[in-house]
Amino acid sequence: MAVDDGCSNNEDDACMPEGPEIRIEADRIETVLLGEAVEEAWFARADLQRRSRELAGCRVTAVETRGKALLTRFDNDLVLYTHNQLYGRWYVRPRGELPRTGRSLRVALHTSRGSALLYSASSIELLERAALDQHPFLARLGPDALSPALDWQALAARLDDAAFRGRALASLYLDQHFLAGIGNYLRSEILFFARLSPWRKPRELRRGERGRLARCSLAITRRAYRTRGVTNPPRRVATLKAAGERRGRYRFAVFGRDGRPCYECGTPVERVTLNSRRLYWCPSCQA
Repeated sequence: MAVDDGCSNNEDDACMPEGPEIRIEADRIETVLLGEAVEEAWFARADLQRRSRELAGCRVTAVETRGKALLTRFDNDLVLYTHNQLYGRWYVRPRGELPRTGRSLRVALHTSRGSALLYSASSIELLERAALDQHPFLARLGPDALSPALDWQALAARLDDAAFRGRALASLYLDQHFLAGIGNYLRSEILFFARLSPWRKPRELRRGERGRLARCSLAITRRAYRTRGVTNPPRRVATLKAAGERRGRYRFAVFGRDGRPCYECGTPVERVTLNSRRLYWCPSCQA
């Protein structure tokens, strides 16, 4: 069984896990859990540990993501809800092997294939399936940017909804009620590729601009999932790699590149801080 070191995209606080990273974690967890019976479950929290026997022998039927939340479903209608928040991290290991980390183990699920281990997360709940729709976080989520059921036309219509059309894009694109799974780096990258100023509002956009923004929202998020967090187009990435650039330099178009020339026009990329969150943009391309 392949052994991983968890999400390798968390190079700094610029790369806290967003929807693509959580889906990648779910894919890894599936390799040891999906379709398998839980031989042993362990929780650091005493109240959850008292319920661990409820999972013994249960088969994992799905490992889903909703935005930045992860749902592990069992065939007895229980669902393990976890949210990594800033510091949580899943590891997959052979049974009996622990990763080298200073983090605190919070959840361990063991099957015949191996172990799925969650470290440092604080948002962990064991729920009945019927209770999911009333969960305070899940009930507020908008459509998931990685959901195959979401198309750009539906997202463009959402941009024109009265609840969202009057808000600046910089704020709207961090609101999980509008679109789940988008975080700091995806916000900057989506608005750059859509060629839109972060301070514009959906009601100020022409129909074609709303369509372009909706298409970019889905395309950039799904590209980040396919490439493990790289948002630059493949041709640009190949060129930069050939020039000897490392991942930190070829990964993004604007995020983390303040003061460096825009790949499209050469204008220096600028950084602003809005509500304690960094945003990067090109004043020329996104005028």
